[in-house]
Order: sequence, then C-alpha cells, then structure tokens
Amino acid sequence: MKSHLKICLLTASLAVAGCTAGPTNSPATVNNTTNSTMNFPFQRTEEEWRKLLTPEQYHVLREAGTERPFTGKYWQTKEPGVYRCAACGAVLFTSNDKFDSGCGWPSFSDLAAKGVVVEHSDTSYGMRRTEVLCANCGSHLGHVFDDGPAPTGLRYCINSASIDFGSETQTNKP
Repeated sequence: MKSHLKICLLTASLAVAGCTAGPTNSPATVNNTTNSTMNFPFQRTEEEWRKLLTPEQYHVLREAGTERPFTGKYWQTKEPGVYRCAACGAVLFTSNDKFDSGCGWPSFSDLAAKGVVVEHSDTSYGMRRTEVLCANCGSHLGHVFDDGPAPTGLRYCINSASIDFGSETQTNKP
C-alpha cells in the first residue's frame, strides 16, 4: 500500500512539473549572439529587454517561462481587437480567432497573418510540444497544439504576459 501511494505521489509531482515546465531553448539562449541558429529582425540586448519589460514579462518572453493558468490578464477577454507581442508590438492574433479552450490561457485558432510566429520544437521535460515565438523579435509566446476548433484544428495557447491587447488602430511599443 505504501509503495502504491509513493508511485501516485511521484506521478502527480511529474504531472505538475510537466504542466508548468518551460522549454530548455529559451529565447535568451536562442537570441544569444553566439547562437546563430535563429535571427530575428527586431533585436535588443538582454539588458534592454530587462529595462523594457516587467519581471513577469521578461520571465515569460525572454526566459520561456509560463504564467499559472487562469491568472493571466487576457484569458477571459472577449472584446474585439488585436493581440500584439508585448516585447515588440507585432500584431499576432485577433479577437475573431480567440476562443475558450478551458486551459486557463488565452487560446486562438489562427494567426493574425501568415508568418507572424515561428514554431520551434520543444522536447523539454520529456514532452513533445511546439513552442511559438514572435517572428519579429524571437520572444516566447506559448505553445500550439493540434486540438483546436475547425477549420484550422489548432489551439495557440498563449501567455497573457507575452501579449498586449488593443484596437487595430492603436499603436504599441517599442
């Protein structure tokens, strides 16, 4: 009985760690000048990113962190508008494609335009996921899954800390 309880506790611990795990290929590493595998049009030094972003935004966007589910600013937002990268202001998603997936993070079934994100394989913590990065600045946004609604069948699961919401005509930073 004790060994069964230990196995259950171990399994639960691994499940929780997997849900909150960030990838080992953080944008801070990917954007490092010594790593030439990816190059993004909009670049700043890590020192500049730290000054520009809040500590939570820096952790999510530049260190590929994850905010806790059901805590982000935009997971329940239903107003019309666009969602921009919180780091560089690139338009990534529209409210037309936002839906409630029940996962606790803002979910979108499609991109605002083709090519606004880069998908990157994420095999951290023994899981196979597809990380989503802003194609303009390389910041971590979240992950994309193939369990979304028709017609795309995609669910872009995005951290609220990685996006800003506003009207289509509103201009954002940098």
